[in-house]
Amino acid sequence: MNWNDKVVLVTGGTGSFGKKFIEIMLKEYHPSKIIVFSRDELKQYEMQINGFNDPSLRYFLGDIRDLERLKRAFKDVDIVVHAAALKQVPACEYNPFEAIKTNILGSQNIIEAALDCGVKKVLAISTDKAVNPVNLYGVTKLGAEKLFIQSNSYAGGHDTRFSCTRYGNVVGSRGSVVPVFLQQRKSGKLTVTDERMTRFWISLEQGVRFVIRCIEQMHGGEVFVPKIPSMSVKDLGAAIAPECEIVYSGIRPGEKLHEVLVSEDEARSSVELDDMYVVQPTGTLWFGKEWEKIGKKLPDGFRYASNTNTQWLDLEGVKEMIKPFQEAYEQGN
Repeated sequence: MNWNDKVVLVTGGTGSFGKKFIEIMLKEYHPSKIIVFSRDELKQYEMQINGFNDPSLRYFLGDIRDLERLKRAFKDVDIVVHAAALKQVPACEYNPFEAIKTNILGSQNIIEAALDCGVKKVLAISTDKAVNPVNLYGVTKLGAEKLFIQSNSYAGGHDTRFSCTRYGNVVGSRGSVVPVFLQQRKSGKLTVTDERMTRFWISLEQGVRFVIRCIEQMHGGEVFVPKIPSMSVKDLGAAIAPECEIVYSGIRPGEKLHEVLVSEDEARSSVELDDMYVVQPTGTLWFGKEWEKIGKKLPDGFRYASNTNTQWLDLEGVKEMIKPFQEAYEQGN
């Protein structure tokens, strides 16, 4: 795929993912134009004065809740990466209507604008919390996934295609527990909800590069899941602050002991590749199932969960993964 002649738009472009995606695009792929779409003018201004001022960049103020603004922004766009979302679990629980307006109705607006404007590829960023969700954030992301996959039917004979990526916790991103532990370290105590808790982990750069690969390979209708390591949250705390006492506070409402990236039910329509799983559409879509020809069928009862993962980060691996964020935090404090 040749990115040089492509116009790329990123919703939530001022967020952790958006900035890293744009940084890599500018350095390595050089699209003809990159549109940063977000609703916060201060964050857009801060991006510009902090080096994101390439001539190919355009900054569009707007909210994904506003369909007409999206249609204006999507004019002549080839690729949309949909990263905008409300993702703080407690905030979504306390403000459920707002979470639905942004994460579900906003996703519908992305789809409608893409179809009306003839966007070629749309890739939505999802999360492990969308699998067997126990909190509203997970429910909204599952709803968004369903919208994106099934909306390929609306494309009909047109070229627009919709797919999703789904991965685990991003180390050091907004909402990550890493900055929380770094802050708590000053008090001598780290708060962990349960010592058995495990999570999937991926670095921001790994997530971005996976998304780029998925855009290049997508047919429409798939959910792409990378093979990534698991980590014990207790080990994460020990890696960040080995001198601190760990206090166990109990699992919070809407929180799981372990996360799942591919459920048993999804596994029946999924295939395994060397470095990822591809969940194929189960409906009547006439594309998205091409992966059966190159992937390996998963065994009955397969479940890709953080506690039964075959790939683990030990304490030294955890330390290596968080090192850049720890150094950046210490330099800023």
